Amino acid sequence: MRRGQLVELGWKRPLQLGQNRAGLAETNESGWSDGIRRARGDKQQDADSPGVRVRNGTDPSSFRSCYCGVTFVFSRRLFLRLLGVVYLIAFASLGVQMTGLVGSRGILPVADFLARAHSALGADAYRVLPTLLWVSSSDAVLVLLCWGGAALSIALIFNVVPVVTAALLWMFYLSLTVAGQVFLEFQWDMLLLETGLLACLHAPLRSAEAEPNPVVRWVLWGLCFKLTFLSGITKILSRDPAWAGWTAMNYHYWTQPIPTWTSWYAAQAPAAVQYWSVPTMLAIELVVPFAIFLPARFRKTRLVACALMILLQVGIGATGNYGFFNLLTIILYLTLLDDHTLGRRPIAQPRTSTPRPEPAAWRMTTSAAAVAIACLSVVAFVREMQITAGTPSQIARAWPGRVLEWVEPFRSINGYGLFRVMTTERPELVIEVSENGQDFKEWEFRWKPGDPRRRPAFVEPHMPRLDWQMWFAALDPFGAERWLEPLARRLVDGEPAVVRLLGPSPLAGPSTRLGAGRPRSVRIGYYDYRFTTRAERSQSGDWWVRTRK
Repeated sequence: MRRGQLVELGWKRPLQLGQNRAGLAETNESGWSDGIRRARGDKQQDADSPGVRVRNGTDPSSFRSCYCGVTFVFSRRLFLRLLGVVYLIAFASLGVQMTGLVGSRGILPVADFLARAHSALGADAYRVLPTLLWVSSSDAVLVLLCWGGAALSIALIFNVVPVVTAALLWMFYLSLTVAGQVFLEFQWDMLLLETGLLACLHAPLRSAEAEPNPVVRWVLWGLCFKLTFLSGITKILSRDPAWAGWTAMNYHYWTQPIPTWTSWYAAQAPAAVQYWSVPTMLAIELVVPFAIFLPARFRKTRLVACALMILLQVGIGATGNYGFFNLLTIILYLTLLDDHTLGRRPIAQPRTSTPRPEPAAWRMTTSAAAVAIACLSVVAFVREMQITAGTPSQIARAWPGRVLEWVEPFRSINGYGLFRVMTTERPELVIEVSENGQDFKEWEFRWKPGDPRRRPAFVEPHMPRLDWQMWFAALDPFGAERWLEPLARRLVDGEPAVVRLLGPSPLAGPSTRLGAGRPRSVRIGYYDYRFTTRAERSQSGDWWVRTRK
């Protein structure tokens, strides 16, 4: 076959046959089968065949992606829609909590927070705390950001101007994260912002059918690697004895912030299961992520790696309440799969329906932004490991670290490392209230452990911020005084937005009108909790054993 014949079939260089060998088996309905027919003298001309498309002037780059059998058009569409679902969950969850947490009569009013920041930092406060609430920090604006974000999330799900929608969602969530202060400082909040920023670059500008920018896609894959690998390596670098001795799972199920009833059953598993769970998890976190960087011909290997990482997230989510974190992480892993793996084979389109390619200027801009994010992400990656290991962070003091520090207020380029140090006991703070200052009753939260007889429940994907923060406060009560004291004052005042964050008041009966039965005194009890054993639960029916300190 002469070179001229190869060009007519859509091949520009014979070398590409070797480079794209992995995709040949999957393209028997496109250029490969068509080329074989023509090489054998078949006179049939298919108006939609890749050879005709190239001769007719269709963008050859779209054909080469289809010819290779590796496209990510449907993969991107799935990612953006599922990201819209996560945003919807996150904004709706905040919509029923933000006024109680940081509203004008909330625990930590955002207006006071911003006023103090401006007084201390001057004009630099706008950079350090990037939030739309500088315009107005009223309760109405807080509610608007929450439910406006929910509406934008639905728009992203239905692919309504995805570039603009993704940018607005990122801006809204960043504004709420800054305003939320200690209540929105969780790693999954940062992960949603980092994913959301990359989604702005990954979203299609003109046509949803145009092939995504591979540079942006690789940076998204880099985020998958960074999140997973750091989750494992920080457990080792922390030198935590529970992780080092493979005993961490003996504690995890009952010391995690908000256990579920499945956590109790998982905690009853044989010691051997708990022991070998640790190396299995570390292998998934430390070894499997490297499959992300395998060439396209290792599609099945990448699929197995994706399945293992998703299985780990399913296991975590099935035995604990982590809000939208597990779902968001799974969505990130799904970006590793191409259209063929997801069950969508590339189909040759008629010339009239060929999607317009993205403008060159847009591709160059998004590529440059993605490369810059990737470079800073590497800095965050190295710095996280150095900080965890307790070694001098030279990269943090050099100019890359200073650049990362400058962009850190946007909370979109982060290091990660969940549960790098395993807690081996479970202290709990219990709020007790009294109408006369003498007889105190426990005021339970809806989701965190309280009454030992109450079954631990599932609340995910909702994220009860105050319940979660009470877990951290129990580990460091004095460090949490700055918001525990305002919480107690709001309960004494009977502030409805704050009262709704807890369970029913023990002082209010069914017929009590709103506002009646407010506590005169509030105190905080300190307890040790642990799961009951099978024998203890069969006798008492309790899920927990607690001892007052």
